[in-house]
Amino acid sequence: MTKNPCKIGLLAFALAAAFPVAAQSNAEILNELRALKERVTDLEKQLKESKAKEAAAPKPAGAQWGMTPEQVAEMNRLTVKTEALEDAREANGFLGLKVSGQMQTAYIYNQAQDLAGFQFLDSVADYGYNYWNSYIGMAMLDFQKEMQDGTRWRLTLAPQRGVGSAIDGYSIVHEASVSVPLTDLQTRFIAGQIPDWSGYEYLQPTLNKLITHNLLFDFTLPTGYIGAGIDYSSGKWITKAMLAQMNQNANYSTAKGSVVTFRVDYARGEYQGFGLAGVYGQAPNFVNPLPDDSIGNTNLGLFEIDGYFIRGDWTVQGQISYGYQKDAAITKDVNDNLQTASWYGLSALAAYKFTPRFEGVGRFDFINNARNGGGLLGYGLDYGNGIGPDGTLGCDGSFGAGCNEGANRYALSLGVNYVFNPYTMFKAEYRYDWSNLNVFQYVSDGSYRKNNNLLGASVVVSF
Repeated sequence: MTKNPCKIGLLAFALAAAFPVAAQSNAEILNELRALKERVTDLEKQLKESKAKEAAAPKPAGAQWGMTPEQVAEMNRLTVKTEALEDAREANGFLGLKVSGQMQTAYIYNQAQDLAGFQFLDSVADYGYNYWNSYIGMAMLDFQKEMQDGTRWRLTLAPQRGVGSAIDGYSIVHEASVSVPLTDLQTRFIAGQIPDWSGYEYLQPTLNKLITHNLLFDFTLPTGYIGAGIDYSSGKWITKAMLAQMNQNANYSTAKGSVVTFRVDYARGEYQGFGLAGVYGQAPNFVNPLPDDSIGNTNLGLFEIDGYFIRGDWTVQGQISYGYQKDAAITKDVNDNLQTASWYGLSALAAYKFTPRFEGVGRFDFINNARNGGGLLGYGLDYGNGIGPDGTLGCDGSFGAGCNEGANRYALSLGVNYVFNPYTMFKAEYRYDWSNLNVFQYVSDGSYRKNNNLLGASVVVSF
């Protein structure tokens, strides 16, 4: 640390003053004081000169920040170009637009149907909707756009195997919906064609752990709705409700009426939650058409509760369902009058990841469909899917010995899936279907049995 000459001089003066010398005269003391003052003045002058030299000395060169004129020009050019691209993106409608897609190619072996081969985009109009083709082998292209005010628009195309195809046999529109904020972003008006939201299992192959769907999904749940309603979110609760046509594009003179449908979801915590869904109203009766061969609407009621627990490597999901439809039973009563079809059932799934990519899955399904010869949602006598009275009795829908009893259906599926990369998943499944009655027709010899075997493998690619 640099010592201050002024302080040194003053200290010396103070020490001298602290020890008086009697022999000195006043003149001598004054001379000494003058000399000391001059010394202090010289020291202060030297200190000022030293500081002035330090300030005038050149400083070492430091880091130079900023850009050259060429770099500034390039930055300005990139800024203008970026802003132009953003303006063009907004002007062309691409702002807030998300495009995604998926497709599944599957190989299915069905023992009773004497069927083995690849399935991809097979037409619902030509091949029907069955548990061995369901939405298997579909391709889907999804467009979603969100506007600046929060309005959402969605168009999903799925030829041959989408919701639209299952409703009328030909439409490629799987979903076409809008969601408009009302009082806030949590309260929305929804309208359009919307796939059914019941149950724990998803329609898309990318979200379905197995290849086939459970019995409740295929035979007791609606396909889709066309109408309008409300979507409301509050904390852990999500509620959706619509007034709509169910499984029907539009009403006509012999098929009038609509349904009220709803779904409520509650996320209990990070790992678990439950939901419930219901439908009540007038819907197409595909089992017993009107005398002029047109499809009429009859009253129905559907209700289901589902739940999930997903934590770590484990996934557990389940569902119970009940439903009925007036005049939709397979067998008429003793007076040749149409009867009400009714059913109840359950489905449970458990999955475990042996590695982050490799997962094993097991699922069990049950439907009690014994009343009035059977009959499920949109399904009458169908020995391909195992629905109806005992096939060995030769029942034709009329009341008779044993013909008023429908089959109770069961299914057990065991499968695996493997995530090959972020876009590709491989699946394999063995499924065993059985019943308490002989309702599976073996097309190779025309016999009826109580069980059937199915094997499947598929690849699902998405982006």
